[in-house]
Amino acid sequence: MISGLDHIVVLVRDLDAGVANYTTLFGREPSWRAQSNGSASAMFTLGNVSLELLSPAGDGAAGDSVRAALEKDGEGLASIAFAVSDIEAAHRRLARLGLQPDDVADGESRDTASGRAMAWKRFRASKETTHGVRLFFIQRNEPLHKSNEVAAPSAELLDSLVISTPDSDRAAALYSARLGIPMALDRTIEALGTRFIFLKGADFVIEIIHSLKQGKGDGPDKVWGLSWRVADIDAAHARLQKAELDLSVIREGRKPGTRVFTVKNRTCNVPTLLIQQGTSPDR
Repeated sequence: MISGLDHIVVLVRDLDAGVANYTTLFGREPSWRAQSNGSASAMFTLGNVSLELLSPAGDGAAGDSVRAALEKDGEGLASIAFAVSDIEAAHRRLARLGLQPDDVADGESRDTASGRAMAWKRFRASKETTHGVRLFFIQRNEPLHKSNEVAAPSAELLDSLVISTPDSDRAAALYSARLGIPMALDRTIEALGTRFIFLKGADFVIEIIHSLKQGKGDGPDKVWGLSWRVADIDAAHARLQKAELDLSVIREGRKPGTRVFTVKNRTCNVPTLLIQQGTSPDR
């Protein structure tokens, strides 16, 4: 049913500032910018996903909704949109599985620079059935164009999307059993007091983390953070350090052969890791 991870939404108060920050972080410029119904957006498209920055911009229902969300939760990760190849079939399946999807709706956007238009169909699952995470499902008429590189080395791919949960069994049941994303690894690291579940789609990875020290709860899940893949982590670290971002030192990742560092600022409140994979692509 799910063919990929279409895009991830980050709410920002100042779109131009957000664009400047992510242009620096990615070494890429937005592939699309649009404004409609009181909101403005900028899309960065990498090899396997797009990151959409969304902000209020004038009067309109969409802008009011973004303002309310920013007032409640502040800047940061807001929602996930999965790509599907047959929107009607996906809607029927999720309705049968009890995810209470709203109606399929048409969408359209026009790039402010080129004037080009793109269209899609989408629906949203009920937040009550997705444990508080806003999940959308989208079928585009045509794929998004990859963002142009403006500084090397640039980010290449989304390595993983991290979801924190108070109930890892509940989250695994949603994303694996109901949404059909295969489980690739289930591991508890006692020293960290944390259970990690990795779900691997066709070209994306979702990492579910559960702090066992806090026990099992019935609170909401949260889209927690993102890790982005680079080919040369030493060069990426040097480039971002020169741009005066606050970075951790480069260290070994949890997966053998990986090297990582944390970006501590100018990510619009998104916990962010850059990673260089080892020789094996599998987790």
